[in-house]
Amino acid sequence: MTTITLDAPITVTLTLEQLLEAIQQLDAKERLIIMRELGRSPNENGTDERSILSLRGLGKEVWADVDANEYIEQERDSWNG
Repeated sequence: MTTITLDAPITVTLTLEQLLEAIQQLDAKERLIIMRELGRSPNENGTDERSILSLRGLGKEVWADVDANEYIEQERDSWNG
């Protein structure tokens, strides 16, 4: 790897695909740093707060037509074979 020192910042425009390809070429430690930094990114509300409450309602369409009591009964019946 060659290191070049510049006095001014350089702007490079990459497509998402090019960026992902470049990230794949990094070593594991560098990829871990990127993942850690992305984990610190602001959420949809523009805040850095993380809360289990942000998951509320996630996947509710999956359960829309399911009777909760019937589902629990079927699950319990499956435990007995």
